[in-house]
Order: sequence, then structure tokens, then C-alpha cells
Amino acid sequence: MTSTFPNISISTDRLVLRPLDEDDIPALAEMMNDEQVAAWTDVPQPFTEAAAHTWITEYAPAERTAGRGLDFAVTEFLTQRLVGVIQLTRTDWHIRSTELSYITAPWARGEGYASEAALATSQWVLGDQKFERVELRTAADNTASQQVAQKIGCISEGVLRGACIAHVRTEDGTWTDVRTDFIVWSLLPEDLEGAGEELADNSGFTSYSDWN
Repeated sequence: MTSTFPNISISTDRLVLRPLDEDDIPALAEMMNDEQVAAWTDVPQPFTEAAAHTWITEYAPAERTAGRGLDFAVTEFLTQRLVGVIQLTRTDWHIRSTELSYITAPWARGEGYASEAALATSQWVLGDQKFERVELRTAADNTASQQVAQKIGCISEGVLRGACIAHVRTEDGTWTDVRTDFIVWSLLPEDLEGAGEELADNSGFTSYSDWN
């Protein structure tokens, strides 16, 4: 029998992580067409509202139902504006391990939202869901993503050489693939001790005790 993540919401001081819904389609499409998202992910470009609709109504529900992962819309608590997306993928229920990734809207960068959402998700997965490992993979040149991993207490485990495809603009404005390395990070239950307090000291917000 396949295990699945519950379809829940998670609250932090500034954010609500909840299931994606169709009201998110315009903001999701806009976010996915950002240059940084295009550079560091395999999201097809241009990313249309039809593609956003398929993600929300077909892909995300299928991933959860099949036990492969879970997608969260990350929204501001006060404005309900879409800040980004958190994904759990490549979930192995036997060894209780899952891979976490994050995308942040251009307007929301620099506010600590990615770290706040990633830590909240990791605390829920390793605590409430009794997982034993959260894994992150960051492209070797994606320093912003690496900083998120470091801020939430991840341990760098090594490099997967040539395992990542990034994208750069060519002179004619199209995208071309560039091969680079993946840095592998992990977070185990014991790594979370003190992570919330350290993040609060660095970013001016507090811990994540209020789960919905």
C-alpha cells in the first residue's frame, strides 16, 4: 500500500503553506517565467497559464496520491499573495526520505521567505511525519539556493559532478543548456535542534510551532 502525505496547511509567523488552487494560476505562471527560475529549473519556457492549470489540477494531485511528494503554495499571511512554491519529490517511504526544493517569486526575494518556508516544511516532515532525511540539491553556481540550505541547518554531503542542467540566454534570446554540478545537502532530525532559533536571530522572525 502506497503511503501519501496529508493534504494540509502549515503556518509560520509570516507565511501560510497550503495546497495550490486554481486562484494561483496567474501568479504561478508569472513567477515561473522569471529569468532566475528559467535559469535554474527545468520549467518549460515560456510557462503559460495553461501549464499552471495542468500543474495545479493534474500534476500536483497525482504526485501526492501516488506518494511521490507534495506541493505547497507559499503565501504571505497578511496579503495572501503567492510568495513561491515548496516541493517534496522523490519520496521513499521505506527509508523515510524526501527531496525538498523551493522557488521564490522575484518580488519576494531577499526577505528570508525561502528559508522560512523550507525550514517549516522540514520541521513538519521530520517531526510530524517521522521522516529520517530531507535532501536538497543546489546547482553549483546557484549561491542564493545554497544560502537557504545553509540557513536552515543543512549539512553539505558532497558534489554530484555534471549532474545538473542549468540554462543561459543566447545572443538571439533563446535558452541553451549548460551542464554543471549539483551540491547535495541533507537535513536529519538531529540537525533541526536550534535551527529555528538561529534563523530567527538572523532574519528577525521566530519559530514555527503553529501547524494547521
